Amino acid sequence: MGQTIACANQKGGVGKTTTVVNVAAYLAGDGARVLVIDLDPQGNATSGLGVERQAGGRSIYDALVDGVPLQDLVTRTDVAGLDLIASSIALAGAEVELAAVSQRERRLARLLPPIAQAYDYVFVDCPPSLGLLTVNALTAADAVLVPLQCEYYALEGLSQLIATIHLVRDHLNPALAVNGVVLTMFDARTNLSAEVASEVRRHLPDAVYDTVVPRSVRLAEAPSYGQPIAQYAPESRGAAAYRALATELHGRGARRAIGGAA
Repeated sequence: MGQTIACANQKGGVGKTTTVVNVAAYLAGDGARVLVIDLDPQGNATSGLGVERQAGGRSIYDALVDGVPLQDLVTRTDVAGLDLIASSIALAGAEVELAAVSQRERRLARLLPPIAQAYDYVFVDCPPSLGLLTVNALTAADAVLVPLQCEYYALEGLSQLIATIHLVRDHLNPALAVNGVVLTMFDARTNLSAEVASEVRRHLPDAVYDTVVPRSVRLAEAPSYGQPIAQYAPESRGAAAYRALATELHGRGARRAIGGAA
């Protein structure tokens, strides 16, 4: 069975989906068997991989709420070796529908093992919250990948996320670790980006990836074409960064602790 990695940060717009789509595409391009599970009701990973969300179409919602096997929900993408379990707008109501269900935090964890053995990597793209959907992802995952934007409030949200990871480890998933922190949206023209990057590395010296993802017009454009950056603009700076990040992620393995914090 491969590694299951939840990509999580309760702050929106930090590059979670961009990281999932592009790292998954590069790993698949290197020959890995990769599955992306789009657990965000916004469905950006779904559209970013060129899959159209259809009203009434089957999605991860059907698995979480109705127990449909994940194998029945897999969609092929245009990237060889990269499969998707799509999101749907119905997922927005899943937390309410599951509120009274026993073991609601373990719905994904119970469904995942039969399909995870078919893949080298399973990435779960989490919504920008620390609600029940994200807790399901953390309970099912081997490790958490945390995109962190190089902006002023970055560290404030990180401490809350790490506290949630602690709670999940203590009560639901003792094996959960932190794969690493990825610095995103780095703007070399500003002192602020460099200062934030330095501060994050000072606080989390062993967890931060060497690769830094820059702000990039091409990265921002690619989702509108339903393509990962490897297809849309393979010679761009953003492509080079995610190419390097995929290589680094593969090399370090799933598990890496943030000091004593994870």
